[in-house]
Amino acid sequence: MSRKSRNPVTARRGPSLNVILTAAVVVIAAAVIGGVLLANRGSAGPSADSTLRPADAHTLSTVDGDKVTVVEFFDFQCPACSSYYTDVTKKLEQDYRGRITLVPRNLPLDVHPLALPAALAAEAAGKQGKYAEMYHALYENYDSWALAGQSVATDPKAAAATFERFATTAGLDLERFRADLASPDLRETVDRDVADARQLGVTSTPTLFVNGTKFQPKGKTLADVDRELRARIDEELDR
Repeated sequence: MSRKSRNPVTARRGPSLNVILTAAVVVIAAAVIGGVLLANRGSAGPSADSTLRPADAHTLSTVDGDKVTVVEFFDFQCPACSSYYTDVTKKLEQDYRGRITLVPRNLPLDVHPLALPAALAAEAAGKQGKYAEMYHALYENYDSWALAGQSVATDPKAAAATFERFATTAGLDLERFRADLASPDLRETVDRDVADARQLGVTSTPTLFVNGTKFQPKGKTLADVDRELRARIDEELDR
């Protein structure tokens, strides 16, 4: 019996047309998804570093290379922040000047009605290159605007007048200072700081980070906190 000749086209069956088309669709989809992921990676939210320290953040002390960076989220009207300033951060700024980068970030709390106006005043001073001067004036004269007897002050007009005195002492153009205070850009800056704080899980002030790690002191006194913070900074400097 003769053997039928085989069709050379069908003798070796390869993948069907449906399989080939399906594979092509999968490859194209993978390429599209990969491209989307790459695009999203490039436009993703801020990294931990930029969340802690945006490119335009103010500094009270800087050092080339930023080997050690200390970021503080604070509230200008917060009594605990004022105490930290007096017993910890002001001395830190002085003693480690030129060795660390010190970055102040705003976190005005709702329980302190003048915290936001104070933050805006500091940001307005920053528009004229005098952020540090206003920052220090607000803390050095804390009792004159932040307190009313045993309670926190609540009069924004009285505070605004005090802030203008600080601005004049710092050598600011007062008219420009007033105009900048009304600018929505300043509120956006403070709102960004608050959003960054929330993203980092910061809910209270003062909260500090040393080289990206939250500083959590164990001591019960400000002297203990000061020693622990300096030890932490020294450890980073010695690396």
